[in-house]
Amino acid sequence: MKNLPRILFYTMSIILVGLISFMLMLAVTEMPVYGNFDNPTNNYVYERYVYEGVEESGGLNMVANILIDYRGYDTLLESTVLFTTVVSIMLVWGTSSTGQKEKDKH
Repeated sequence: MKNLPRILFYTMSIILVGLISFMLMLAVTEMPVYGNFDNPTNNYVYERYVYEGVEESGGLNMVANILIDYRGYDTLLESTVLFTTVVSIMLVWGTSSTGQKEKDKH
């Protein structure tokens, strides 16, 4: 009787993992074949960027149009993550080096 909650917990965990795995496998089977030319990502997005990019964004550089106009928030968030990472690394390295200098003074 003592092991009943443990057995129930493990059984429910295995059932939950099985259900989640089954749902993920169903989602994978519904995905289009990777690299197929008829995929929507290869048709609609490409055509819109190439043929309507200059008119919609007003810039002549296609790469800059995509990065700044179409994917502006994504680029901003990536830049924020990189900036935060660099600042965090500099703070961690700075605290260890200043702590060592203060120990050397005493």
